[in-house]
Amino acid sequence: MINHKDKIFVAGHKGLVGSAIVRKLKSKGYKNILFLDKSKLDLTNQNKVFNFLKKNKPKFIFIAAAKVGGIYSNNKYRAEFIHNNLSIQTNIIHSAYLCGIKDLIFLGSSCVYPRMCKQPIKEQYLLNGELEKTNEAYAIAKIAGIKMCESYNLQYRTNYKSLMPTNTFGPNDNYDQLNSHFFPSLIRKIYEVKDKNKKELVLWGDGSPKREVIYVDDIADACVHFMNKKFNGSMINIGTGKDYSIKEYAEMILKLIIPNKKIKIRYDKSKPNGTPRKVMDVSLAKKYGWKSKTDLKKAIKLTYSDYLIKKR
Repeated sequence: MINHKDKIFVAGHKGLVGSAIVRKLKSKGYKNILFLDKSKLDLTNQNKVFNFLKKNKPKFIFIAAAKVGGIYSNNKYRAEFIHNNLSIQTNIIHSAYLCGIKDLIFLGSSCVYPRMCKQPIKEQYLLNGELEKTNEAYAIAKIAGIKMCESYNLQYRTNYKSLMPTNTFGPNDNYDQLNSHFFPSLIRKIYEVKDKNKKELVLWGDGSPKREVIYVDDIADACVHFMNKKFNGSMINIGTGKDYSIKEYAEMILKLIIPNKKIKIRYDKSKPNGTPRKVMDVSLAKKYGWKSKTDLKKAIKLTYSDYLIKKR
């Protein structure tokens, strides 16, 4: 259990999930939160990470730092995705062990599961098939992190837990035209349709892939919940257990952002679809007392409001 006086290190505090974890910790009265900008602590540098943890001795660590992106960047920058993510997580996990830090949460991703995985996806389906090629480098790095936590737990009796969040969105997301995930990309594209008074929305693929999404504050809630919870094993899915097609998400966001106008959706089928379907089995998380709380439409409105603030 985290005591309110315990020192907590959040790696990746400026990112989508890291910033939400910091908000959640502060809302729960945790004040001894430790974080540093990338310019002051290079997480890919093993010596710097070790020295930082040895000097500051946090009792709990959340690893939300990672190189992330959508289909385009995952496919184009494979070397950076596998190298940076392996470096960050290896440096933090191993240095945590060397510094006697027993409690840590590593954030993985639903893309660690096989491309043609049986649905809904259970934790035991990991390594049961081929990965989606477009994000294979990122997924392999994350799988290595999961297995590293598991191995350290078995050999050194640490309490390193791996949480597998589904597609996450919310305040502080990345809306870059090429490097964002599908959901923030949808929000940006629909904003541009409204802002430029367009009559057409162009989407990659054919709109058929099904995806599960979760509001980032729910992920942060799960991180704090499971840091304070003992459970068997070292890996657990975090999601809503519900999925919709890209087409359905687009129509939903259009109705919320441009409610009184008919917009045609055109699909660029020359672009990749990615994994056909991805929805998590979250029964294990529910068994340990956690489930998502934020209504999807409310979450979209909150995220869009944040996007508008960023645009100013």
